[in-house]
Amino acid sequence: MTSASADESRAALRRMVYWVLITVSAGLMLGRIFAVDSIDMEGLERFRLEQIRGELEAKRDRLERQGVAENRIRRELIRTEAELRRRAQLRRPFLSANDRSRWATLRALVEPEMRVPGAPYAIDRVLNEPGWDTIDLVKHDGHLYSSKPTLLPTLLAAEYWVIYKVTGRTLGEEPYAIGRLMLVTVNVLPLVFSFWLLSRLVERLGTSDWGRIFAMAVAALGTFLTTFAVVLNNHVLAAVTTLVCLYALVVILLDGDRRLRWFVLAGLAAALTATNELPALSFFAAVLVGLLWKAPKETLLGFIPGALVIAAGSLSTNWIAHGTFSPPYAHRSKTDPADNWYEFTYERNGRLYHSYWTNPVGVDLGEPSLAKYVVHALVGHHGVFSLTPVWILSFIGMGLWLWRPPDGRLRELALLVAGVTLVCLVFYLFVLGERDRNYGGMSSGFRWMFWFAPMWLLTMLPTVDRMAGRKWWRGMALAMLLVSVLSASYPTWNPWTHPWLWDFLRYLGVQ
Repeated sequence: MTSASADESRAALRRMVYWVLITVSAGLMLGRIFAVDSIDMEGLERFRLEQIRGELEAKRDRLERQGVAENRIRRELIRTEAELRRRAQLRRPFLSANDRSRWATLRALVEPEMRVPGAPYAIDRVLNEPGWDTIDLVKHDGHLYSSKPTLLPTLLAAEYWVIYKVTGRTLGEEPYAIGRLMLVTVNVLPLVFSFWLLSRLVERLGTSDWGRIFAMAVAALGTFLTTFAVVLNNHVLAAVTTLVCLYALVVILLDGDRRLRWFVLAGLAAALTATNELPALSFFAAVLVGLLWKAPKETLLGFIPGALVIAAGSLSTNWIAHGTFSPPYAHRSKTDPADNWYEFTYERNGRLYHSYWTNPVGVDLGEPSLAKYVVHALVGHHGVFSLTPVWILSFIGMGLWLWRPPDGRLRELALLVAGVTLVCLVFYLFVLGERDRNYGGMSSGFRWMFWFAPMWLLTMLPTVDRMAGRKWWRGMALAMLLVSVLSASYPTWNPWTHPWLWDFLRYLGVQ
């Protein structure tokens, strides 16, 4: 067998291994989505349904003593049971106020009975439905809205509109069936596509069999992206679009392909990442500057028009929703009550509620100590490196590519990743105020950095390729992978829970 044939045979074997890992990851995500349920409520709901039976029997006895006809008793009991079941319902496939906030916007945009005249994004009517409460709210102009950016739910509403028109069923009537179907199309399929793209980049940039397979194993099983595939969120899609942009960059910069399609794709993907993760504007700016330097004409003709399409969609939907181009996050004034959308009261089913953000509790109070916050965000209970230590290898890899890259153009890629990482870490660790130092809220990891996974997976390659020939180093890398998979798997059903390190520290009495 010639050397070329041997290399191709090994590459084919690696590709088979990649697809085994991708298939395992997809199966795990699908299994968790199909089991999604607020299972901690199941026992309480069963108890309350037993109470319903008791109330119905008592009501039947009263009606019979009053001499009411049997047919009328039956109708009255049916109506009463329906109402009591509605009040008792606790189980739902939407696991957090965070994702329910987005689902509520989809219902407001698509379902005629949920629409508020003159305010298409308002979720007032949705919130009156049982099980559709959320704390991720803002209020202005007399209406309640999701606090999330508007472009993503608008795009997802198109899919929900098709489902609604074809089946005639709503998320209110079929939350499990429709919700799970959309999670598969919105999270699982894009992640599988991104794993395939990543495998092509790993083949292109890696140099060892072991290193390439290790990086793909981390992608498939060792990040929080698969953990969050069971809920509607912005982090998964931001990571996917980041990878798409990186793929286009590799084709443009490393392969020298200057066809306009790749610049348009890079512009669309980078802008989508920025709309889903606002600090990713730094990523967008870095990519734009780099491409203007390398290929100014193609960037002006392809990248910028592609980005403008996304910018127009983001700004226009925000204007339609809120009458302003600035997102709800920008309206938290401490001096002007009219420009503070987070402190308000509202009525739900006849009861007056105060905004949760007027008096938050638990982790949402924020961390008063900046030093403590930095430690726990990096190596503590929500630590980027303590929960997913494989990222240590990525930071070492950035240094290797910056110091002595096998191809000088890889230094530019490493500089992009290192620069954006530094900017966002400084922002999250040192710029945010005390109230916002909450580790991303009730979450199984430091979720604001999840979208960096594609970048860090690529910069991991030079490190694991060097470790490939050393048994003890491979063992160290596998131990890091073990902890990373543990962290990603710990929230078996619900990613909106504290990390295992948080729970462990509480068990020890130090948290």
